[in-house]
Amino acid sequence: MGVNRMRIPSVMKTAAIDQFGQPSAIKVHERPVPKPGPGEVLIRLDTAGVGSWDSAIRDGTWRPPGRTKFPLVLGTEGAGVVVAMGARVRRFRVGDRVYAYEFGNSNGGFYAEYVAAKIEHVARVPQRLDPLQAGAAAPTGLTALQGIDAMLHLRRGQTVLIFGASGAVGTIAVQLAKHRGARVLATASGRRAAALVRRLGASAVVDARRDDVADRLRKLAPDGIDATLAFAGGESLERCLDLMRPGGPVAFSNGIEPAPPRRRNAIRRLAYDVTANPRWFKRLERSIAEAPIRVPIAAVFPLAQAAKAHQRLARGQILGRIVLRVHRT
Repeated sequence: MGVNRMRIPSVMKTAAIDQFGQPSAIKVHERPVPKPGPGEVLIRLDTAGVGSWDSAIRDGTWRPPGRTKFPLVLGTEGAGVVVAMGARVRRFRVGDRVYAYEFGNSNGGFYAEYVAAKIEHVARVPQRLDPLQAGAAAPTGLTALQGIDAMLHLRRGQTVLIFGASGAVGTIAVQLAKHRGARVLATASGRRAAALVRRLGASAVVDARRDDVADRLRKLAPDGIDATLAFAGGESLERCLDLMRPGGPVAFSNGIEPAPPRRRNAIRRLAYDVTANPRWFKRLERSIAEAPIRVPIAAVFPLAQAAKAHQRLARGQILGRIVLRVHRT
C-alpha cells in the first residue's frame, strides 16, 4: 500500500535545541517535514504537552539511545490530525483526530508542526477531550491508569493515598481512583491545589509539607491505608507510608526522585514504566468515557514560546499540565 496523504508542506517550524542546557537553549528551527515510514502516520499537530520529562531531555539528564543528533526537536506527546500514512497502516485514515505518546522518536519530537509516529503509540482522541486536553492526556493518563489498575488493582471500598495529587499524573489518578469506588486521600500543597484535588474527587486533602501530615492522615484513616500511588518522594512520603496496612502496595513510576526506599514493614514496593500500546489506549478511552476524566490545563503557550513554557515548568507548583498550541483547530 502506498502513502495516502493530504497536501503537506516540505518544511515546518519546530522548537529544538542545538546543545543540552537551560530553557533558553530552546530555539525555533525550520526542519523538513518527516515522511511516515511503514507502520507510521504523519500527524499535523494542534497541541503538544510539556512535561518534566521534557526538561530532563533538554538538559541532558535523560538521553535517547545512541548518539544524540542536533538540532534535537523536543516533545514526547501531542494531538492533531492524521494527514499521511505509511505502508501497512490499517487502523487509521487521513483525517482521523489522534493523540500520541512516543519517547526517543527518531523522526523528531512533538514540539513541531508535524510528527511521524509509530501506530502502536497513536490512538484516536476520546470524544470527551478537547484539543488542549488531548495534547496532554496520553502519558499522564496511561501512567495514572496503569498505576491504579495494573499495579494497585484498586477495588471499591479501599482507601488509597495519592501522593502528589495536584500534578500532571496525580490529577488523573485521583479521578480514576474515585471512579473505581475507592476512598481517595490526597496530598497537595497550597489552597488552590487542595481545592482542585477536592473538585476532582478526593475525600480529604492534606499538605505533605507539614510536620503533622502523618497525624492528620492517621485521623482520616485510623484502620490504615490500603494502597498508595506516589508521584513524588522524600521524607514526607516516608512518614505517610508508616500508615500502610501490612501487605499493602506502594506503586510509583520509574523516575520519581527520590524513589521510595525498601522498608522493613511488610508493604509491597512496585516500580513501573508506562506502556503505550493499542490495548492500554483502548482502556484509557473507556475510562475517559465512563468517568469522565478531566485533564486540568495550567498554562498554554504558542510553539514559538516553548522556552517560556520550560521556564514556567521550572518554577513548579503547576496544577495539571502545560501545553503548547501549535495549530488552531
